[in-house]
Amino acid sequence: MGLLRHAAEAIVYNASWHSPSLAARATARLSDWPAMTETLRLSKYLADLLSCSRREAENYVQGGWVSVDGHVVEEPGFRIGPRQQVELAENASAADHKPATILLHKPPGYGSGARSRPASDLLVPANQAPDDRSGRHLVKRDLIGLELIMPLAPDASGLVVFTQEHGIVRKLVEDAARIEQEYVVEVAGELSAEGLARLNHGLSWRGAPLPPAKVSWQNETRLRFALKNPPAGLIADMCRQVGLQVLGVKRIRIGRAPMARLAPGQWRYLLGYERF
Repeated sequence: MGLLRHAAEAIVYNASWHSPSLAARATARLSDWPAMTETLRLSKYLADLLSCSRREAENYVQGGWVSVDGHVVEEPGFRIGPRQQVELAENASAADHKPATILLHKPPGYGSGARSRPASDLLVPANQAPDDRSGRHLVKRDLIGLELIMPLAPDASGLVVFTQEHGIVRKLVEDAARIEQEYVVEVAGELSAEGLARLNHGLSWRGAPLPPAKVSWQNETRLRFALKNPPAGLIADMCRQVGLQVLGVKRIRIGRAPMARLAPGQWRYLLGYERF
């Protein structure tokens, strides 16, 4: 992090400013500012020192770009005293917060069951995929109002989506019947060519015929299913109807968004160009 110390020391190191003129103004402001004798709100302190608006100062703080005495602080109202050290990250941005959409590789054991942990417990900085290309880091604002869309059963694994974006919620909920999902299913048992054909078209669910699906072998023990909006238990029941036992279910794609190389328990931000 670039270092921005209290006015009594009048020092600014390597901080990322809007422009060189702002850096100069901030340095001058530091030299002129009297030593603090009382505590101040962190956002007010930054706004005064950086000659920026209160909103920009709050964005620095809520964006996770500011630390106090070596610890990141995301609360603009946090109060600082005269001997505390305030740091601003070199790549800090005062841009307004963008709603977050997060793709998670959910392992088995997470879900809504009584013996399951919420999948949201995995949304911590340590689990962010190292190859996440979004340029974002997890902040508290990313978790406010975050909705889990298209959840998986606790014993299933694979891709789940958390989002703050109303457009994505609407897309995945209202258009669910038109969005194809892809699964890899570990099975045991013998499957004839006729049974495979029936998996593709010819089975029923709760007394009603099922629409066509795309089912093929991935290897000797795994089938790939591509189907739209499958209710919980459907894939296992389809396999049962053709004499197969399901050992594991993993969702690897929702619409055009693949899970790709996400390891179990890892997550990443949806990139701006990606669509479901």
